[in-house]
Amino acid sequence: MSKFRKDDNKETPAISTSSLPDIVFMLLFFFMVTTTMRETTLKVKIKLPAATEISKLEKKSLVSYIYVGPPTQPYQAVYGNEPRIQLNDKFSKLTDIADFVEAERQAREEQEQKMIVTSLKVDEFTKMGIVTDIKQELRKAAALHINYSSRKSSQTR
Repeated sequence: MSKFRKDDNKETPAISTSSLPDIVFMLLFFFMVTTTMRETTLKVKIKLPAATEISKLEKKSLVSYIYVGPPTQPYQAVYGNEPRIQLNDKFSKLTDIADFVEAERQAREEQEQKMIVTSLKVDEFTKMGIVTDIKQELRKAAALHINYSSRKSSQTR
Protein backbone atom coordinates (compact mmCIF):
# COMPACT_ATOMS: atom_id res chain seq x y z
CA MET A 1 0.00 0.00 0.00
CA SER A 2 2.95 2.27 0.01
CA LYS A 3 2.20 3.20 -3.61
CA PHE A 4 -0.93 5.10 -2.66
CA ARG A 5 0.37 6.85 0.38
CA LYS A 6 0.79 10.59 0.03
CA ASP A 7 4.25 11.88 0.41
CA ASP A 8 4.16 15.35 1.93
CA ASN A 9 7.80 16.04 1.10
CA LYS A 10 7.29 16.21 -2.71
CA GLU A 11 6.75 19.54 -4.45
CA THR A 12 4.64 20.02 -7.57
CA PRO A 13 6.72 20.03 -10.73
CA ALA A 14 7.27 23.29 -12.66
CA ILE A 15 5.12 23.99 -15.70
CA SER A 16 6.88 23.12 -18.91
CA THR A 17 7.35 26.15 -21.18
CA SER A 18 8.98 24.27 -24.06
CA SER A 19 5.88 24.56 -26.28
CA LEU A 20 5.36 28.28 -25.58
CA PRO A 21 7.43 29.54 -28.57
CA ASP A 22 5.42 27.26 -30.88
CA ILE A 23 2.16 28.72 -29.63
CA VAL A 24 3.44 32.28 -30.02
CA PHE A 25 4.56 31.66 -33.59
CA MET A 26 1.26 29.98 -34.49
CA LEU A 27 -0.62 33.04 -33.24
CA LEU A 28 1.75 35.34 -35.12
CA PHE A 29 1.23 33.45 -38.39
CA PHE A 30 -2.53 33.37 -37.85
CA PHE A 31 -2.72 37.16 -37.53
CA MET A 32 -0.33 37.69 -40.43
CA VAL A 33 -2.50 35.57 -42.71
CA THR A 34 -5.91 36.88 -41.66
CA THR A 35 -5.11 40.59 -41.41
CA THR A 36 -5.69 42.71 -44.48
CA MET A 37 -3.85 45.94 -44.96
CA ARG A 38 -5.66 49.07 -46.11
CA GLU A 39 -4.71 49.66 -49.72
CA THR A 40 -5.21 53.41 -49.80
CA THR A 41 -4.94 56.15 -47.23
CA LEU A 42 -7.99 58.39 -47.37
CA LYS A 43 -7.11 62.04 -47.84
CA VAL A 44 -10.75 63.10 -48.22
CA LYS A 45 -13.58 62.98 -45.70
CA ILE A 46 -16.34 60.66 -46.78
CA LYS A 47 -19.66 60.10 -45.08
CA LEU A 48 -21.52 57.81 -47.41
CA PRO A 49 -25.16 58.64 -48.18
CA ALA A 50 -27.84 56.35 -46.79
CA ALA A 51 -29.80 54.03 -49.07
CA THR A 52 -32.54 51.49 -48.55
CA GLU A 53 -32.24 49.30 -51.66
CA ILE A 54 -28.61 48.20 -51.67
CA SER A 55 -26.79 45.07 -52.80
CA LYS A 56 -23.37 43.76 -51.98
CA LEU A 57 -20.65 43.41 -54.61
CA GLU A 58 -19.66 39.82 -55.29
CA LYS A 59 -15.95 40.05 -56.07
CA LYS A 60 -14.28 42.98 -54.34
CA SER A 61 -10.93 42.30 -55.98
CA LEU A 62 -12.40 43.59 -59.26
CA VAL A 63 -13.48 46.93 -57.78
CA SER A 64 -11.59 50.18 -58.42
CA TYR A 65 -12.45 53.02 -56.07
CA ILE A 66 -12.72 56.73 -56.81
CA TYR A 67 -13.07 58.84 -53.66
CA VAL A 68 -14.70 62.28 -53.77
CA GLY A 69 -15.08 64.63 -50.83
CA PRO A 70 -13.58 67.58 -48.99
CA PRO A 71 -9.92 67.16 -48.00
CA THR A 72 -9.13 66.06 -44.45
CA GLN A 73 -7.79 68.59 -41.94
CA PRO A 74 -4.05 68.27 -42.80
CA TYR A 75 -4.71 68.88 -46.51
CA GLN A 76 -7.21 71.75 -46.19
CA ALA A 77 -4.45 74.37 -46.00
CA VAL A 78 -3.16 73.31 -49.43
CA TYR A 79 -6.33 72.16 -51.24
CA GLY A 80 -9.09 74.16 -49.52
CA ASN A 81 -12.53 72.91 -48.49
CA GLU A 82 -14.01 72.15 -51.91
CA PRO A 83 -14.57 68.47 -52.81
CA ARG A 84 -11.57 66.83 -54.44
CA ILE A 85 -11.03 63.59 -56.35
CA GLN A 86 -8.69 60.99 -54.87
CA LEU A 87 -7.39 58.15 -57.03
CA ASN A 88 -5.34 55.61 -55.08
CA ASP A 89 -3.22 57.65 -52.63
CA LYS A 90 -3.13 61.04 -54.35
CA PHE A 91 -5.37 63.93 -55.27
CA SER A 92 -6.15 63.98 -58.99
CA LYS A 93 -7.87 65.99 -61.69
CA LEU A 94 -10.69 64.88 -63.96
CA THR A 95 -8.22 64.34 -66.79
CA ASP A 96 -6.35 61.72 -64.71
CA ILE A 97 -9.35 59.39 -64.56
CA ALA A 98 -8.76 57.85 -68.00
CA ASP A 99 -5.16 56.99 -67.08
CA PHE A 100 -6.36 55.55 -63.75
CA VAL A 101 -8.91 53.31 -65.50
CA GLU A 102 -6.31 52.11 -68.00
CA ALA A 103 -3.80 51.35 -65.23
CA GLU A 104 -6.46 49.38 -63.34
CA ARG A 105 -7.22 47.37 -66.48
CA GLN A 106 -3.56 46.60 -67.08
CA ALA A 107 -3.18 45.37 -63.48
CA ARG A 108 -5.84 42.67 -64.05
CA GLU A 109 -5.82 39.54 -66.16
CA GLU A 110 -7.38 39.75 -69.62
CA GLN A 111 -10.53 37.78 -68.78
CA GLU A 112 -11.14 39.93 -65.66
CA GLN A 113 -10.81 43.25 -67.51
CA LYS A 114 -14.42 43.12 -68.73
CA MET A 115 -15.72 42.59 -65.18
CA ILE A 116 -14.02 45.57 -63.51
CA VAL A 117 -16.42 47.74 -61.50
CA THR A 118 -15.65 51.39 -60.80
CA SER A 119 -17.08 52.31 -57.42
CA LEU A 120 -17.66 55.95 -56.55
CA LYS A 121 -17.33 56.67 -52.84
CA VAL A 122 -18.74 60.18 -52.66
CA ASP A 123 -19.40 62.28 -49.56
CA GLU A 124 -23.12 62.82 -49.05
CA PHE A 125 -22.77 66.65 -49.14
CA THR A 126 -20.79 66.75 -52.41
CA LYS A 127 -22.54 68.52 -55.30
CA MET A 128 -23.72 66.35 -58.15
CA GLY A 129 -21.80 68.40 -60.75
CA ILE A 130 -18.43 66.81 -59.93
CA VAL A 131 -20.02 63.34 -59.95
CA THR A 132 -21.48 64.01 -63.41
CA ASP A 133 -18.08 65.16 -64.66
CA ILE A 134 -16.48 61.96 -63.30
CA LYS A 135 -19.14 59.85 -65.03
CA GLN A 136 -18.45 61.63 -68.34
CA GLU A 137 -14.73 60.87 -68.01
CA LEU A 138 -15.50 57.24 -67.18
CA ARG A 139 -17.65 57.03 -70.32
CA LYS A 140 -14.77 58.38 -72.42
CA ALA A 141 -12.50 55.74 -70.87
CA ALA A 142 -15.10 53.01 -71.64
CA ALA A 143 -15.55 52.18 -67.94
CA LEU A 144 -19.29 51.70 -68.09
CA HIS A 145 -19.84 49.49 -65.04
CA ILE A 146 -20.27 52.07 -62.26
CA ASN A 147 -21.32 51.54 -58.66
CA TYR A 148 -22.26 54.10 -56.02
CA SER A 149 -21.15 53.13 -52.51
CA SER A 150 -23.60 53.83 -49.70
CA ARG A 151 -24.42 52.82 -46.18
CA LYS A 152 -27.58 50.98 -45.19
CA SER A 153 -30.36 53.26 -44.06
CA SER A 154 -32.22 52.47 -40.88
CA GLN A 155 -35.49 53.75 -42.33
CA THR A 156 -37.69 51.58 -44.50
CA ARG A 157 -40.47 52.81 -46.72
